[in-house]
Amino acid sequence: MKTSIKKIIALIIIVSSITACGNKTESEAATTKTEVTNGEATSTFKVWGNCEMCKETIEGSLKVEGITKADWNVDSKIITVTYDTTKITLDQIQKNIASVGYDNEKYKGDDKAYNELAGCCQYDRK
Repeated sequence: MKTSIKKIIALIIIVSSITACGNKTESEAATTKTEVTNGEATSTFKVWGNCEMCKETIEGSLKVEGITKADWNVDSKIITVTYDTTKITLDQIQKNIASVGYDNEKYKGDDKAYNELAGCCQYDRK
């Protein structure tokens, strides 16, 4: 009898743990992270999108002075951007991405730009 009760309690704990992890929303699960070394920052944050065409558009929006590298991962939806903090801010980077129609952790994508994206690029908006 004691063994059955212990098994039931263990099962409840396991199910509760799984359920708690599964209840995180996409925005809660992803958070912006930035590391700065000698005036050069590398930030990672979530950008919604679907495909390789999205990747081209998102990364293309960051081909501006001050950004040395931008890589958006199609599967994880995480972008890694390396930039000169004296030439561009993380806020401006996130605005650039939103201006071409892609939602990110801080800004909603421009509605007009989103509506002009190819059908395969029109992700479910948050």
